[in-house]
Amino acid sequence: MPLGPQDFIEFDAKQAEIGRLLFFDKILSGNKNISCSTCHHPSLGTSDGLSLGVGEGGVGLGPKRTSGTGAARIEKRVPRNAPALWNLGAKEVSILMHDGRISIGDDYENGFNTPGEEWLPEGLNSLLAAQALFPLTSATEMAGGSEENEVAGAVNDRIDYGWPIVAKRVRTLPQYGEMFIEAFDHIKTPDQVTITEIANALAAFVGTEFRSYDSALDRYLSGDKTALTPAAERGMDLFYGKAVCASCHSGPLLSDQKFHALALPAFGPGRTRRFDPMVRDVGRMGESDRLEDAYRFRTPPLRNVALTAPYGHNGAYQTLRQMLAHHLDPSGMRADWQPEDAQLVSAPWLAPIDFVAQADRLEMARLAASQEIDLPRLSEDEVEDILAFLDSLTGTAAAAQSFEIPSEVPSKLPLDQ
Repeated sequence: MPLGPQDFIEFDAKQAEIGRLLFFDKILSGNKNISCSTCHHPSLGTSDGLSLGVGEGGVGLGPKRTSGTGAARIEKRVPRNAPALWNLGAKEVSILMHDGRISIGDDYENGFNTPGEEWLPEGLNSLLAAQALFPLTSATEMAGGSEENEVAGAVNDRIDYGWPIVAKRVRTLPQYGEMFIEAFDHIKTPDQVTITEIANALAAFVGTEFRSYDSALDRYLSGDKTALTPAAERGMDLFYGKAVCASCHSGPLLSDQKFHALALPAFGPGRTRRFDPMVRDVGRMGESDRLEDAYRFRTPPLRNVALTAPYGHNGAYQTLRQMLAHHLDPSGMRADWQPEDAQLVSAPWLAPIDFVAQADRLEMARLAASQEIDLPRLSEDEVEDILAFLDSLTGTAAAAQSFEIPSEVPSKLPLDQ
C-alpha cells in the first residue's frame, strides 16, 4: 500500500504556522545563536550535510558552517549525524533518535520514555513534541555552556529547569503571544504559554511540512506502472528479494524501527553509557544498558534518502554507493575507510579526540565483533539497480525544495544563510 495522508497524525494548521517561525528562530537557543533549522534545513534534506554537526558556537549553515572563534567556539562536536525529519509525524513512528532514547512508553507514567524522565511536561501532543524539547537542553546543540546563559545554567541543575525560561522568552514577544492565543483554545493570555505549547507547535510544523509521499515509488504503488525506470524496478525487486534490504527497511517508511549493528567506522566524541571512561559510541546500549544492544543503531527510514548525505549514525559515508558497499562488505569498507572520508568542519583543537577511538585496539575489536549483517553478494549491475531504486524514493516536493522559509522571525534574530 502507498503512503498517504491517512497514515499521519493530524496537526492544527495555525499551530504549525507558529512552529514554522519557531523552527527558524534562534530565540529557542541559550545564546540565541542557533535554531532548529541550523541542523535540519530544508535545503539540506532536513539535515546539515555534515558527518557530525556543529552546534552551539558555530557560524553559518551546512558544509559552509565554521566552528567559531575565541571563547564562543565549539567545545565539542555534536556526537551523531543530524537525522532527517521526513515523515516523523507518521502514526507508526514509535521511537526516535539513533539510539531510540525518545519513545512512546509509560515507564514514567507520562506517555513517553525520554531523558526528561518524570520531569517531562504534561500535554504534549505527540512523540515529535517530546523530541522537540531535548535539543534545547543539550550544551552542544542549543543550550550552550552552563556559565554562558541562564538557560544552560538552569539545565545544568535539572533537565527541565531551562524550559520555563525559553517559554518566557517566546511568549513575551508580542507576535508570538498573539499567535498562541489564536491557535490554542485554552490560551487566553500570552502569560499562559508554556514549553508544552511551544513543543506542540514545533511538532505540528515538522509533522506536516516534512510529509513526503509523492515519489516515483508512490506513483508506482498507486497504479502508475511507468513511474519507475527499468533500473529502479529491477532494484525494487532486488530490495524486496535477493538483496533482503527489506528485512530491516520494511513497511511504508522503509524502517522496522528496530536496532542493528552495522559496525561503521568509529570517530568523533560518540555517546556512551553514563560514567563510561572512554571515547566511543555504544549505540542503543547507552539507552537500554543491555550488553546485547552494544553498537546497535535505529534503522533509518529511506524516503528521500538520496537527499540526506552523509550516511550512518555518524555520517561515516558521503555517498549512498559507499553506504551500500558497507552493507555488502562491512569489514572491508571499515578497513579501507580514512579520516578524510568524514565530512567534518575544521576544528583543530578537537583533532586529538576526533579519531582517537580508531587507536583503541580492544574497542575496535569489540566493534567488529558486534557486526550482525551478512547480506548476499551483488554484482555491480545489481548495485546500480538498487541505487536507482533508492533514487526513486525522492519526493517531488522534497527535490524541488518547495518549502516556505520565513524571511524574518518575530525575535528579529538573523536567519542562517
